[in-house]
Amino acid sequence: MPTPPPAKFFVNQGVVSSREDMLNLLRPLLKQTVSYRYSRGREVVSHGTGWVERIVVDQPDVSTYFTPIAITINVDSFEHLDFTTRPDQLLEYTLVQGDEHVVVEFAPGGEGGSSPFEPRQLAFDTSGFVQMELLGLDTSTPDSVSED
Repeated sequence: MPTPPPAKFFVNQGVVSSREDMLNLLRPLLKQTVSYRYSRGREVVSHGTGWVERIVVDQPDVSTYFTPIAITINVDSFEHLDFTTRPDQLLEYTLVQGDEHVVVEFAPGGEGGSSPFEPRQLAFDTSGFVQMELLGLDTSTPDSVSED
């Protein structure tokens, strides 16, 4: 009786095609802000940052979509998942279907990020404004007047 092949073994990088492995690798993205780049061939078609709302499997009626408001990933939409560990110890995920692929990364907050697609904190430039204080009427008048 033949024994089943052993499970594959990955450390920090690899390519998985099993739906269960893809689901397990993508699970940490759930309810996180991520940046994404959608490419067809070598051309980046679209990119953005969004919130991962759902990750599903075995639900053929659910589409995969990436928007700035919500992201839903159906692992059945992709042939395989390529993952690698970045120098900052976060994962970069590449979801592949034919010659199209979506690269998904955690969108870390703070300054000095390495991704050009990382979201930036909005800042209000106050250098062209002057702050003025308006003083109210002087209300320190005496309550009673004494005559001598």
